[in-house]
Amino acid sequence: MTRQVGGATDVPVVDPAMRRPAAPTGPVAVWRVLEYLLLTWRRVWRGTVFSGFVAPLLYLGVMGYGLGSLIDRPGQASTLGGVPYVAFIAPGLMAVTAMQTSVGEASYPVLGAIKWQRNYHAMLATPVDTVHVVVGHLTFIILRAVAGAVVFLAVGGLLGAFASWWSLAAVPAVALLSLAYAAPMYALSTRAENDVPFGLVFRLVVIPTFLFAGAFFPTSQLPRAVELVVQVLPAWHGVELCRDATLGTGSPAGIALHVAYLLLWAGGGLWLALRGLRRRMVV
Repeated sequence: MTRQVGGATDVPVVDPAMRRPAAPTGPVAVWRVLEYLLLTWRRVWRGTVFSGFVAPLLYLGVMGYGLGSLIDRPGQASTLGGVPYVAFIAPGLMAVTAMQTSVGEASYPVLGAIKWQRNYHAMLATPVDTVHVVVGHLTFIILRAVAGAVVFLAVGGLLGAFASWWSLAAVPAVALLSLAYAAPMYALSTRAENDVPFGLVFRLVVIPTFLFAGAFFPTSQLPRAVELVVQVLPAWHGVELCRDATLGTGSPAGIALHVAYLLLWAGGGLWLALRGLRRRMVV
């Protein structure tokens, strides 16, 4: 588009309708990343129903009520403090399921967005920055874990596994546990050249944690040395937080310790994730 000046020279001018839109602010840019991931998940959520929703409920039914009918027999010595086994196992299952979801969503999808589908390349070609990508993707992962926890709470409540409305306090505990696992796993994914590290993480970290983090039995039943190792895991702190919420058994000092430890993992993982994606994607 040109404009005549002084009757002689055509001076190019910019049509206001063709001007490049201003770069989005931080929250708006994060929302754009999150919106894309939510729209994508809307098309594929059916493939996550079993692992995210059905499988934990099957564990609850088979172990909470099946095995629980043997553990809760009258006269049977109990190490659960008089708590029905289904009420003991339900918050633990909710926590370790959130851990599994978070690790899974921060592994293959992140490496795929970097190396295979290159979704991050498209995002970073816009005014979106790496910090927006990381925060938006981690927010999506937390929402996935929280959605699973809410469904589990609703169905578990109908089955009698959760007897108090205070059980809703387990939802923020699940969100914090999700970030404590998703952020470090995201950081690992930004540095991975292939999917080999993921298999090692699933086999050597996720599965043992699922079994030994206190979801199915008190960790006090383990040898003392093993118990100390288990208590270093963020999952153990998440399980204890969820159980404190659903059973009302936690002390303020104990809850504060669990929260602080999970925040330490979440904060360190987030710093590494931001640093890793910037080094990988920004030349």
